[in-house]
Amino acid sequence: MDDRMTTDLGQRLKDIMAEEIFPRVKEMKAFVAANPPGARPAFMADLKHMARQEGLWNLGLPNLPDWAPGTRLSNAEFAPMAETLGWVDWAAEVFNCHAPDLPTMEMLVAIGTEAQKETWLKPMLEGQICTGFSMTEPDTASSDARNIATRIEDKGDHWLVNGHKWFTGNRGVPGWSFTVLIGVSDSEASDYAKHSALIVPVDLPGVHVVRDIPVLGFSHRARPHAEVVFENVRVPKENLLGERGKGFVAAQVRLATARIHHCMRSIGGAELMLSLMCERAGKRETFGRAIADHGKVQEFVALSRIELEQARLLVMNAAEALDAKGGKGAQAEISMIKLAVARTCYEVADRAVQIFGAMGMTDDSPAADFLASMRALRIYDGPDEVHVRTIARHEFKTQASRHPDGLLQYFCTDFSDRSRWSAS
Repeated sequence: MDDRMTTDLGQRLKDIMAEEIFPRVKEMKAFVAANPPGARPAFMADLKHMARQEGLWNLGLPNLPDWAPGTRLSNAEFAPMAETLGWVDWAAEVFNCHAPDLPTMEMLVAIGTEAQKETWLKPMLEGQICTGFSMTEPDTASSDARNIATRIEDKGDHWLVNGHKWFTGNRGVPGWSFTVLIGVSDSEASDYAKHSALIVPVDLPGVHVVRDIPVLGFSHRARPHAEVVFENVRVPKENLLGERGKGFVAAQVRLATARIHHCMRSIGGAELMLSLMCERAGKRETFGRAIADHGKVQEFVALSRIELEQARLLVMNAAEALDAKGGKGAQAEISMIKLAVARTCYEVADRAVQIFGAMGMTDDSPAADFLASMRALRIYDGPDEVHVRTIARHEFKTQASRHPDGLLQYFCTDFSDRSRWSAS
C-alpha cells in the first residue's frame, strides 16, 4: 500500500480510538462485570459498522482473496496500527483483527479448502462468527508440542476426537462457532508428522466446556479462555484443515503473524501504562512534593521509554523480515520479539503498579490486569525458555556460516603453539 494511504489509515484509527473507544472504556468495564462472560454491549455493533464505513475492517490480513473485504496491509504496515489498538484490550475486535480470530482467518486463507472458506472464512470476514484455538493441554508440557495427546481417529466417514484442552479462546462470545484443534492423527508417524489440524464446531455432541480460566486471578470476562473436553466428538471428514499429518505446519501459519500482533498490541498496552504512570506521578505528592520529582520515579519513566523504543524497533524489524522471508525465514526474529517484548512490557507494568501504589493492585486501574497479562505472555505462544533456545541455535548456526574458519586464531592466544615457548 502507498505510504501516504497507510499513514492516513493509521491516523484515522488513532482518531477513532480517541473519539469513540476511549470514552467507552468505563462503560464496557461496567457491562462486562454485570453480564455473562463473553457478552457484548449494543454499542459494539455500532462501532463495527463505523469501522467498515471508515475502511478500517479486517486489518492485518495481507493475502485476502479478491472477493474479501479488507485493507490487505502487510505485517510491517499493520504493526503500528496493532500498537494503537493495544491501548484498549477490546479495541481490535471493533476492526475485526483480534486474536484468536485473525490468526484463524490467516490459516483459512492460506490452507483452507474452497468449501471451508465458504463455510467458515466468509462469515468470519463479515464478523458474524468467531473461533477458538485448541492446542494447549493441561496434562502435557506444552512447551514441547510433540507431547500433545488429543486423539483424532480416522473412522472412514468421519473423524473421532477425544482429548482435553484448555485456553481455548472466545468461549461465550456471540458467534462462537468452532475451534481449530491440533491432535494426534497418525501415532506411528515421525514426531513432526503425527498431528493434524481439524475444524471442530463447538455445538457438536461431546464438546464439553468445563470452565472459564482466570489468569493470575483475573477473569477475562470480555474474551474468556475455556477448559474444554472433547469426548467421542464426530467431526466431518471435510473439516481437516491443511494436510493430514501436518498439524504443526498448519499451526505455524498462524503463530508467526500472531506473535507480531501480540507483541505490538502489548507495546500499545505498555504505552498506556507509561502515560498513566506519568499522569499519576504528577498528581500525587509524598513528603511535600510530587512523586514525579523523586529520582526513582524518574528512573522508572526513563527506563520504560528507552525499553519500549527498543522493543518497537525490534518488532518492526521482525515484521519486515516476516514480509520478506515468511514465517520460517523470520523464525529467529520472531522468537527475539516474543522474548524481549514480554519481558519489557512486564517491567513497565510492574513499574506502573508501583507508582499507582494501592490502586495499582486493584481493578480500579488497569495496571494489575496488564501486569497479569504480560506475565502470562511469557508463557503464551511458547515460554521464554523455548525462544531462548531457538535464538541461540540460530546464532550458533549463523556465526559458523559467517566465519567458517573461525576468529579465535586471529584474536586469541594459541596456547598449543610451541614456538611461543622459545620466545622467552
